[in-house]
Amino acid sequence: MANSTKPSPDDDKANSTAFARLRSTLRLLYHGQSPKAQRFQAAVLVVDLSIIAFFVAAPLLRDSESFLWIDYSIAALLAADLVARALASTDVRRWLKQLPVIIDIFILATLLAPTWLLNLGFLRVLRLWTLTRSGAIWRPLRKRGFGGYQETIQAVINLLVFLFVVTGFVYTAFAHRDAGISGYVDALYFTVATMTTTGFGDITLPGTFGKLVSIIIMIIGISLFVRLAQLIFRPAKVVFPCPQCGLTKHDPDAVHCKACGHVLNIPDHGED
Repeated sequence: MANSTKPSPDDDKANSTAFARLRSTLRLLYHGQSPKAQRFQAAVLVVDLSIIAFFVAAPLLRDSESFLWIDYSIAALLAADLVARALASTDVRRWLKQLPVIIDIFILATLLAPTWLLNLGFLRVLRLWTLTRSGAIWRPLRKRGFGGYQETIQAVINLLVFLFVVTGFVYTAFAHRDAGISGYVDALYFTVATMTTTGFGDITLPGTFGKLVSIIIMIIGISLFVRLAQLIFRPAKVVFPCPQCGLTKHDPDAVHCKACGHVLNIPDHGED
């Protein structure tokens, strides 16, 4: 007489219930506003920032004996986070199509195969950009009254991401190739000098390809600097949708909407 190993309907129902409960818990932790969820999101944010610090320092740490151990440990953390976020999403297929998620998956691949994908490892710093696409980093700032600086902070982050991505590319493509770049710091120095159009000329990228890269760095770099300067020096705006026309940004002391003239009643949080 053969023993049946087929799970019973009750077992299937219990497993389904447990899985649904797990997804619900993760959804509350990643997207909730409770004190427990906020502590969890703060912990995830600290881990993310630590990972980004490793990515920035990776070119300098690559020759150390502990590099691979740290690399694979971060890969495990990132994989667990991706799985948890997938379970917390309401539509996994739609979630997988988001650009930040695609970038995170690519970063995970570079962590799992650091030797094979070494030439593109500099793209790991894009993790900083994907982090700013989520609300986890902005919700605490809004609660502390820094919501009006979100665009400025985002502009700074965009500039830093571009700086380190370009530095990694220059280091990978031109180091030790008659460009005067013998290390990561040289590549960083060249990138900053080119972005600011200072152009000291002590380090230049060889050939037509090098000139094209320099032109692209200058154009995009100046654009990012101009954008950041605009956000820093122009008057700060507050987010308050006009009830009549829907214009969302106004001067903090605005009485009427600039678009339609509707009377506004913008709350003053200065005493909070």
